[in-house]
Amino acid sequence: MTLTQPPLPDENRILQAKYNLTAWFYDLLDYPWERLYRRWRPQYLGDVRGEVLEAGVGTGRNLAHYHPSVHLTAVDLSPAMLRKARGRAAKAACRVDFVTDDVTRMDGVAENRYDWLVSTFLCCVMPDALQPLALSQFRRVLKPGGRFRILEILYSKNPRIRRRQEHLARFVEKVYGARFDRSTLHFLEESPCLRITRTTYLKDDTYLLIDGVCVK
Repeated sequence: MTLTQPPLPDENRILQAKYNLTAWFYDLLDYPWERLYRRWRPQYLGDVRGEVLEAGVGTGRNLAHYHPSVHLTAVDLSPAMLRKARGRAAKAACRVDFVTDDVTRMDGVAENRYDWLVSTFLCCVMPDALQPLALSQFRRVLKPGGRFRILEILYSKNPRIRRRQEHLARFVEKVYGARFDRSTLHFLEESPCLRITRTTYLKDDTYLLIDGVCVK
């Protein structure tokens, strides 16, 4: 289902316009990285069950890896990205509902509904000023005891890797709106209701997987 929302704030309106354009060639641009990511997806989605919300589903690369028992609500800001995701839904073993929505407010999503919230490279796209708003929505839609899993990318402390990231940084921000210096981990650590239970690097010290639980 697609829900009509009130006008977006300026930052998200800009992001929506960027991804409505980028959607046309997103998968092609992302292919070099997807060769790595596709090895991880079965690993970090393998234990996800029940009512699940994926925040920032993008073009739907995760859809084929959810367990058949999952009922997935796939949320994205960009209608064009969701059209790509719908094309992949045929390969999903689970039931998928699509919602066009802004994760900083998720007006069309019920509270206390979800057993899991999954997010893959969403917060690195989101300006730090908006991240507490998104995290408050994550808390709102999760059931008490619901779990979250967030995969993000950070600047490395390894000088060689850091130089490579700095070389790519301008391109990554221009095309994807993403940055390597977002404060997602800090905001989660400061959240009174989203408690981190584990952090794991999937590669080097750049790809950070954050697991946690909603304790409201």
